[in-house]
Amino acid sequence: MANEKFDLAVLGGGPGGYVAAIRAAQLGLRIAIIDDNEKFGGTCLRIGCIPSKALLESSHLYEETRHHLAAHGISATGVSVDLAKLMERKTKIVDALTGGINILLKRNKVTMFVGRGVLRSPNLIEVNGANRTEVHAAKILIATGSIPASLPGVKVDGNLIGDSTTAISYESVPKRLVVIGAGYIGLELGSVWNRLGSKVTVLEAMDRILLGLDGEIAKLAHRTFVKQGIEFKTSAWVQSAEMHGSECVVQCKDSEPIKADRVLMCTGRVPNTTNLGLEQLKITVDRRGFIQVDEKFETKVTGVFAIGDCIGGAMLAHKASEEGVACVERIVTGHAHVNYDAIPAIVYTSPEIATVGKNEEQLTEAGIEFKKGVCPYGANGRARTLGDIDGRVKILAHASTDRILGVHAIGLRAGDLIAEAAVAINFGASAEDLARCCHAHPTLSEIMQEAALIVAGRSIHT
Repeated sequence: MANEKFDLAVLGGGPGGYVAAIRAAQLGLRIAIIDDNEKFGGTCLRIGCIPSKALLESSHLYEETRHHLAAHGISATGVSVDLAKLMERKTKIVDALTGGINILLKRNKVTMFVGRGVLRSPNLIEVNGANRTEVHAAKILIATGSIPASLPGVKVDGNLIGDSTTAISYESVPKRLVVIGAGYIGLELGSVWNRLGSKVTVLEAMDRILLGLDGEIAKLAHRTFVKQGIEFKTSAWVQSAEMHGSECVVQCKDSEPIKADRVLMCTGRVPNTTNLGLEQLKITVDRRGFIQVDEKFETKVTGVFAIGDCIGGAMLAHKASEEGVACVERIVTGHAHVNYDAIPAIVYTSPEIATVGKNEEQLTEAGIEFKKGVCPYGANGRARTLGDIDGRVKILAHASTDRILGVHAIGLRAGDLIAEAAVAINFGASAEDLARCCHAHPTLSEIMQEAALIVAGRSIHT
């Protein structure tokens, strides 16, 4: 195996890497994939997206049982959480999915190597695992993903002061939890522990939460999370977080110290591109460490490609997968495309927040005239039968062509609703196109149709 020559070696077994490897194998290439964890699937599957969503679902059911079943005439007493059992369920889900990926790779005849891969030449990766192995390939694809960003002064110990990896495995519910960062990850994990009983305080350096999301939607989300019991301190510049005895103490600029039982640092992610041998090959990275590539995902070194979080842009698993497929299809067929305007993003809080395309602020800044249609969940019959009418869907369309430019939603199952909007944007649909598509009744999807009707000024139910 060590002397086998591959057509393509993929460095990184996450959602970008393993999807690229499988697609390349389907296209007839001999493929090797290298990851430093024997469970392929990357951060997203092992310690990110999947385990956090498992915890979000469990904590959501606990919250529903305690506070929202009475409206349905259902009484529940003595409700409690077995945290160990909750964590066990999360682990079983992760194990099932990682095992499934290994099966998929084997089924597609992808050769797997476990160990830390380092580029030694444009055609050679040295794998330092249980045994040192050299993987030779005609081309190399780097898909090493990202890691949590650090913050000066925050002394992460991987236990009481930790990052998202730590926060999906707490052995007990902290009485007081300070979350540094009000982005997707911080709000999702903060929501989990808030529902389970923690007093959660979120610190954000900017003057708003969910920076980058549509401003109106972010304000609604902020208001809702406050009602749920989460405390926010915006414009809070964290200078330090460290242990004082058995307590965590967080110091913000010009503020009193904040004491907590645990601190969760969620200040974004940075590319996992150090110690890969990039310098030796003279592969260009920017000041933040993102690998620079062209429209074909090729680096300055011919035959070496990169995709996913390590090249920047939206740091999302599905974006990495799309790039992986596009990259290998270009290598084999010469043709591929990723429409970055049609990549959705979701915050899996309650309510869910979902977005695709441009937001109001971006369109205004670009000088693009637009019209909008906003439909509240309260106008929808299915939302009322489900007992959750807080939320809205907003469609932004070009003022003259009516082409959909962006869709933003907050509310029950918004993450599922946004898929329709992503398809519409990808196919260049107008708001009228969406409005004229028959939507089943009663469904939440009718909110999307009604918002499209409102764009044209001919709403039916609002």
